[in-house]
Amino acid sequence: QLQASGGGLVQAGDSLRLSCAASGRTAYINVMGWFRQAPGKEREFVAAITLSGGSTYYADSVKGRFTISRDNAKNTVYLQMNTLEPEGTAVYYCAASRVIMPTYARAYDYWGQGTLVTVSS
Repeated sequence: QLQASGGGLVQAGDSLRLSCAASGRTAYINVMGWFRQAPGKEREFVAAITLSGGSTYYADSVKGRFTISRDNAKNTVYLQMNTLEPEGTAVYYCAASRVIMPTYARAYDYWGQGTLVTVSS
């Protein structure tokens, strides 16, 4: 089970940190990622991290502004989002995968319920 939290309403240029806590059968997880879906658009990859080596992956649109990190002891992954833009308004989903195909949504086995981020201009 994945529980995402931390969404909210912010202004453009603000920062926000999302959290995703995994519970239950977590031993299978090799990668955790964040995706987002804006109204009327398809779900898109945002960032991912491998739990063992800590390798990170980012969409070009968020590189330099977003940082993904993990706390293996807490089975939690974080997404620090800085300099948010109105285009970042979306429901953000965390997901967990056994295979290491971090940018490919269909590779993820489990998904959280999503947390809404709204960025006003």
